[in-house]
Amino acid sequence: MHAQHTPVRFPKTRRNATRLAITIAMAMAALLAGCATAPPYQPPAVDTPAAYKEAGASAAQPGGPPGIAPEWWRVYADARLDTLEARIDVSSQTLHKAVALLQDARAQARAAHAAYFPTLSAGASISSSHTSANVVGRSLAGKTEPNHLLGLTATWEPDLWGRIGNGVDAAEARAQASADDVAAVRLGLQAELAADYFGLRSADRELDLLQRTVDAYGTVLELAGNRYRGGIATEGDVAQARAQLENARAQLADLGLNRAQLEHAIATLLGEPVARFSLPPLADTAALPELPAIPAALPSQLLERRPDIAAAERRVAAANAQIGVARAAFFPSLLLAVGGGLESTSLAGWLTAPSRFWAIGPALAATLFDGGRRQAVADSARAQFDASAADYRGTVLRGFQEVEDNFAALRALQEEATSQQAAAEASERALALGLDRYRKGAVAYLEVSVLESTALASERAAETVHRRQLIASVMLVKALGGGWQSAPMTKP
Repeated sequence: MHAQHTPVRFPKTRRNATRLAITIAMAMAALLAGCATAPPYQPPAVDTPAAYKEAGASAAQPGGPPGIAPEWWRVYADARLDTLEARIDVSSQTLHKAVALLQDARAQARAAHAAYFPTLSAGASISSSHTSANVVGRSLAGKTEPNHLLGLTATWEPDLWGRIGNGVDAAEARAQASADDVAAVRLGLQAELAADYFGLRSADRELDLLQRTVDAYGTVLELAGNRYRGGIATEGDVAQARAQLENARAQLADLGLNRAQLEHAIATLLGEPVARFSLPPLADTAALPELPAIPAALPSQLLERRPDIAAAERRVAAANAQIGVARAAFFPSLLLAVGGGLESTSLAGWLTAPSRFWAIGPALAATLFDGGRRQAVADSARAQFDASAADYRGTVLRGFQEVEDNFAALRALQEEATSQQAAAEASERALALGLDRYRKGAVAYLEVSVLESTALASERAAETVHRRQLIASVMLVKALGGGWQSAPMTKP
């Protein structure tokens, strides 16, 4: 016949004391939760001008050109460029790294948010202990006792001083900054790809120009040779014509190297081995991409349009929250713990009521002296906030500079392109007249040689100016933030 087991009961006064302690602890949590230790946050103030100095009046008018589209490169109407840009998100290893860092930041934000909830742990153990036989006054002296334990423990720390909340705010702000970093990396890669692509297509046009020049110089060399054999020209004319031809061929080879390097750079941007990537020249190398209209822009909009500025601002917010985390260390922390389970000297006794045990109660702990460590951590958090604020202001200033630089470049290059095109046309006309006079024997080949060099240099300079215009327009789009728009943070 089995003996009946009755549950262990604590005296009523002890139960009342336990309930009172829990009530007091919960009241303190309700009263103190939400006490903010972080300073009220405002983005750092920046000196924002009313308009861009170099943009001109039309760029800032409300009725100006429309805003920048997300796929901004389509305004250049180049189907091959459209195809390449679409591969950035798929293949670029630089972008993959930024996305991985974003995933890490979001995981850290989820980890910080988990601190709001209790922690539940379980444990089981089987052990034996032997008490010395020389211990006086113990009933277990000289005996070996087994112990079988199975228990659960739950602990929860109320966020009395905002340590957890500020930690979550900091982690979420860092995740937002990381998302903006991804957008900034993507925009940078898109702009770099477009700039390299336009550089390569410009090289194609220059190669076509140089090849036609080499062919023309070959014709002139043949003419000089015929005139020399006919006793009309001197041997010096033939040598000068040959030198002119070989110099053009050398420029052709050097430009071919430049094109190859640009093609390699595009392959790397797309995350593809150079050996398996090629961009053949276009059939119509004379077709020049049109420059897009200058987008409407105001300096105040730049703070909302550029992802790198948004990322810098989010890091300021994270640093502000970290001040709250550091300040919370000066206050006591409250820990509520509940534990219970089964413990017996034999496995058979586990399932009986007397094997149960439990414990519940709050614990309040505070650091009284730490040699100034908490103050140093708080000072460090404040210094990091100041550094983040300075970095934000510096990023804004650099953004203003980049926009002004590219507005100025487009305006100056437009004037330069007009003059350079006129110079190229005049040089071609002068060369045609000079060659005609040389065929008639009116001038020596030296004059023709000078005209040929001038004409080639003028045409190459005109192409260089056009390439710089295209790249400046790409860099302006990048400086204005591309087609990126900030979005509210999704809770991790």
